[in-house]
Amino acid sequence: LFPYSSKGAMMDNRFATALVIACVLSLISTIYMAASIGTDFWYEYHTLSPAENVSEAGRSIWDEFVSEEADEKTYTDALFRCNGTVGLWRRCITVPKNSHWYSPPEMDMTTTCISFSLSDQFIEKYIEPGNHNSGTDLNRTYLWRLQFLLPFVSLGLMCFGALIGLCACACRSLYPAIATGVLHFLAGLCTLGLVGCYVAGIELLHKKLPLPDDVRGEFGWSFCLACVSAPLQFMAAALFIWAARTNRKEFTLLKAYRVA
Repeated sequence: LFPYSSKGAMMDNRFATALVIACVLSLISTIYMAASIGTDFWYEYHTLSPAENVSEAGRSIWDEFVSEEADEKTYTDALFRCNGTVGLWRRCITVPKNSHWYSPPEMDMTTTCISFSLSDQFIEKYIEPGNHNSGTDLNRTYLWRLQFLLPFVSLGLMCFGALIGLCACACRSLYPAIATGVLHFLAGLCTLGLVGCYVAGIELLHKKLPLPDDVRGEFGWSFCLACVSAPLQFMAAALFIWAARTNRKEFTLLKAYRVA
């Protein structure tokens, strides 16, 4: 019995190490996901001469971009022409600080952002962006709604999993960590779904509104943070489930050994 107890202590250290690593991965993935939700660099547009583009059209681009009635085509065209960036909650363009039709282009640029309202997140997307009479594009509509909802579901699952983990610590039991692992796995699926919905939505939008020849588009670092967060959640889930199940199995064997 004594050697087995020594082996049991070694196993406990191994489980503790796995749980610590899982907690660190969970914390990092939560920070990455929160940062990606709160930043505006999911997709970036780069044009050759944003200052010249703005000066040609005067204040019209700015006025249309900041208008509450700006439709998808209007603000997307502004994003194309003014080095725009798009996040889950805001859209931003880069313009000269003082842009007037009678003055030459300025090199002193500033970034202006407009938030998507809650109603904007659930608004219908049209088959022809900007044309309300073209009918509803169901694919883009539901992709847009999912990319808004899924990150919050993912964060909620991880926070609920952390709460269960705290209860497990209070009860001095590893078994509830299985629930924490399952919740982290579901959170990873939500994050993966978010990434897939965003990529599909961008591709469908660019089929409707192709990029101009002098504009280049690319996914930004906010999008990359979400991409990194998903595998971290899956790894944390695997460690939580492995530690809880293996510890439970060995505890059952130890109990049977003592009874025998």
